[in-house]
Amino acid sequence: MVSVELFGLFRLDTGIKKMEADVSTVKELYPLLLAEAKRLDPKTGITAKDMDGCIVVVNGKQSNKRAKLKDGDKVMLMSPVCGG
Repeated sequence: MVSVELFGLFRLDTGIKKMEADVSTVKELYPLLLAEAKRLDPKTGITAKDMDGCIVVVNGKQSNKRAKLKDGDKVMLMSPVCGG
């Protein structure tokens, strides 16, 4: 099992703060997170494209959706930030 935390707009848009999942890559998390978001709020606007553009941190180090995961890993997903 890996531990997953969502931050920023992902947390607001999905209603998910934390969850655990049995996956071997970050990308395998995306459909699980989308399904949970839709379960919590069937009208959620979050999409797979939104997930693809997120910032990924695995065990405190910036990573990407292709990152391999192992039991006990901690994954943080954050929406990209923009401003000016």
